[in-house]
Amino acid sequence: MTSRHQAQPRKRRGLLWLFLFLAVLFGLYSAGWFYAADRIRDESRQAIADLSRKGIRSDCARLRVEGYPLRLAVLCNGIAYQDDAKGIAATTGALEASTSIFRPLVADVNLRGPVRTLAPGLAPLWLDWDSLDVSTKLFWPLPRQVTLTANGVSGQTDPEDDEPTQLFNLSDIALDFWPEGEDILYRGSFAELDITADALQGRNVPSLDGFGEARLKNGVAVVQSKPKSLRGQALDITNMELSSGEARISVSGPVSVDDAGLVDADLMIRLTNPQAVAEVLATAVPEEAKKIRQGFGALAMMGKQPAMPLKIVKGNAMMGFIPLGAIKPLP
Repeated sequence: MTSRHQAQPRKRRGLLWLFLFLAVLFGLYSAGWFYAADRIRDESRQAIADLSRKGIRSDCARLRVEGYPLRLAVLCNGIAYQDDAKGIAATTGALEASTSIFRPLVADVNLRGPVRTLAPGLAPLWLDWDSLDVSTKLFWPLPRQVTLTANGVSGQTDPEDDEPTQLFNLSDIALDFWPEGEDILYRGSFAELDITADALQGRNVPSLDGFGEARLKNGVAVVQSKPKSLRGQALDITNMELSSGEARISVSGPVSVDDAGLVDADLMIRLTNPQAVAEVLATAVPEEAKKIRQGFGALAMMGKQPAMPLKIVKGNAMMGFIPLGAIKPLP
């Protein structure tokens, strides 16, 4: 009897200590959440102030941090950026970036359109979409993976004193980037890209689909150093393809740019159904339709999937034994 009565107080003390531990743990978590929220607000304001001192105007309209206790979400009603010295300006719709207690190492970003851009030498653009989401698996020094998906993307010009010109519509796009050793890998695809005739000076191109895989050599160092030039970079194309119905063109092989900006490449170009490819090109370039059909008719004699090597040595390109001319040094 005595032992039973002694066990009950011990059990109650154990529950008391458990509740006390949970209360302390929740208190620490709450303090950490509010500390992180304050840091985000302070650093965002500091970043805007630092840009302002450089003559760059930027704003995250109605910045706020919400989601306590299960989420940490940063929200802006809109984002604006304007650099008068460079003639660059951009605005976007609302932004929400968040992570949750259940997935603390995953950050999700949702951006609403439209994006309006202004840059020297380019027509003002208006880009919009039905949905655009970015998911990042956090790690150090780079994320383990960055994924972008978008649906219902469209683009048009955005003139001040004239009617806009519709440029393209895109059903969906998906992009993935992740580091592997010292390199960065890329995989992406898009579907139903419709480029308007107005964007191509009256030419018509059928709906296009695309897919690509590539490896940026030494990409981790490239991303960290933020180079402003393509010189010294190397890319290994696993497969890049463009298709429309049964017509498909794919490219694979290494490409590099030396310190002088000259391109070197050893590529293999493959065609699937050359006659279908010819019809796509003939529709886009009707004034050369006869020559295109004749040339691809000869390729069709090599089978339904002929392959042709394309070599570029110090900017000089050759398709097999046929010289194609020189490529100017890249910036």
